[in-house]
Amino acid sequence: MIRPHGSGELRPLFVEDEDRRQTLLEEAETLPQLLLNSAAAANAVMLGAGYFSPLPGYMNAADATGVARDMHTAASLFWPVPCLNLSTDTSAINGAERIALRDPNVEGSPVLAIQEVASVETLSEDQIRLITEKVFGTLDRDHPGVATLTASGNRLVAGPVQVLNYSYFEQDFPETFRTAMQIRAGIAANGWDKVVAFQTRNPMHRAHEELCKMAGATVNADGILIHMLLGKLKPGDIPADVRDAAIRKMVELYFPENTVMVTGYGFDMLYAGPREAVLHAVFRQNAGCSHLIVGRDHAGVGSYYGPFDAQAIFREQVPEGALEIEIFEADHTAYSKKLDRVVMMRDVPDHGMEDFVLLSGTKVREMLAGGQALPEEFARPEVARILMEYYRH
Repeated sequence: MIRPHGSGELRPLFVEDEDRRQTLLEEAETLPQLLLNSAAAANAVMLGAGYFSPLPGYMNAADATGVARDMHTAASLFWPVPCLNLSTDTSAINGAERIALRDPNVEGSPVLAIQEVASVETLSEDQIRLITEKVFGTLDRDHPGVATLTASGNRLVAGPVQVLNYSYFEQDFPETFRTAMQIRAGIAANGWDKVVAFQTRNPMHRAHEELCKMAGATVNADGILIHMLLGKLKPGDIPADVRDAAIRKMVELYFPENTVMVTGYGFDMLYAGPREAVLHAVFRQNAGCSHLIVGRDHAGVGSYYGPFDAQAIFREQVPEGALEIEIFEADHTAYSKKLDRVVMMRDVPDHGMEDFVLLSGTKVREMLAGGQALPEEFARPEVARILMEYYRH
């Protein structure tokens, strides 16, 4: 199986030993408390779950700006997006060596992790501007990722963490949330070697289904990991439980048995386009996948990124050997009326736009909300029914 990023072994920061975890939870009640924002809480979950391996915790300003500038920490580890614990107010932890991090996304804000405080720094406006522009490619506060970062504060709390739970993800998605360790174990149990990962924050239509099958066949994969984001999205995106049900129904009915793992991970969407695509590759390498599908406008939003910028970054900015996972570059896929099957649009130069079944996201939402069936060439009917039920309510 492919090696984890940056190390011969996975380095999850979750405290597995139950007695040790209970001791730390008791200690946490005696420590200064810091209520995290959602982005920092999601980072803690990803550190605990092994997806951020080999990071030891939250980054300081030198690491954060280095990662933003050229995708390397001060110690030369390749990493595409800073892992931050930003706060608007750190007065409650002044002078503390260890602090309890509380979860903003669970009722009662229980302790999520304990952090050793290596430093508390104030990021300058120039540093925040650098991180924002390099990670998101824009300073526009209408960009959802930029809006989240700029609202997070400028006090940067750095240091190693011990993660004590996985926030709401295990309880809300018990059949779907999986750590990188669990996915690796599943891949090993299946006897898979080559595994293609498909990242999604949306339900999967026919084009996505066929793209997974095409990629798997092209690289001669043993299995496919459908890996959905379970954290916070922008307004208007379809909730994780609805996506989960729709994807599971599609896999059950339209993929050969025992060829697909449907799983999810506890992270908030960044909408950072190319940089987030590289982060997605790190996640999947840590989870044991040999290939990641990077499609048109991967992890994008609006018109902030070019349609294939997320593919170009791997060729133009990721140093050779920085990642072991391979990228499967996908074009836009759509149903061809001429050929009566789903194709990658680049593979059929004789087609005009009128030869494809194409629906905008707005049109799809309007049809579902109005109780209209989606064309079978676009969406499997069983999947469309689940989505239609959601939009009716």
